[in-house]
Amino acid sequence: MSLLNGKIGIVFGVANKRSIAWAIAQAWAQQGARLAFTYQGERLKENVEELTSVFGADTLLLPCDVTRDEDIDRVFAELGQRFGRLDLLLHSVAFAPKAALEGEFLQTGREAFRVALDVSAYSLVALARAAAPLMTGGGSILGMSYYGAEKVVPHYNVMGVAKAALEASTRYLAYDLGPRKIRVNCISAGPVNTLAARGIAGFGEMLKQYEARAPLKRNLLPEELGATASFLASDGAAAITGQVIYVDCGYQIMGM
Repeated sequence: MSLLNGKIGIVFGVANKRSIAWAIAQAWAQQGARLAFTYQGERLKENVEELTSVFGADTLLLPCDVTRDEDIDRVFAELGQRFGRLDLLLHSVAFAPKAALEGEFLQTGREAFRVALDVSAYSLVALARAAAPLMTGGGSILGMSYYGAEKVVPHYNVMGVAKAALEASTRYLAYDLGPRKIRVNCISAGPVNTLAARGIAGFGEMLKQYEARAPLKRNLLPEELGATASFLASDGAAAITGQVIYVDCGYQIMGM
């Protein structure tokens, strides 16, 4: 039996075929979930429309700027009208101004800090709050983090601070939503060659470092993130909440 047969999910963060969100969405769909998607701005609409067309012409696709509460409210109102309930939510959303991912963290401007925390961390809180009333039978909310949340990764800068806030938010949300049988977890992924990752200075060197130092001596594959996300979304993970699960070929355990 498919792990997610009959589940209804929504995916935030698909930008193109290399997106982590797309790898997870494909895995969820293969396991039987019926999915809705959002996109950020008209610039990305065509890409996301083309990708999601493989799930059928009636796939729900909605614009959403996660910094706008009115956008979030509209998305979940439409979800409720279409499906009546929600079981799964993927938050794969992060952003910081490019200048804040170069040079010293010390030079991070106030506005860049605010934007990074709003888009990359607070949005999980806002989405969870809007999703919870539709998760009447319980549910699974999943965010995407990175090792830079706990250790210094040169040039990751303010995004590391934002991911640390995301991980802390995961724990507090897990506590608040636990009585409703809603689980909240994060996957901390090793580096994946996405559009967002290529905006980080020295990303190519980062891939080489992971391959050299990780116990498995390789970088992870996007489908491996999909497999872990499918498990965390399934009833097999019913007792797992508030956790950060590392999918990084073991890199996180290494001291030197």
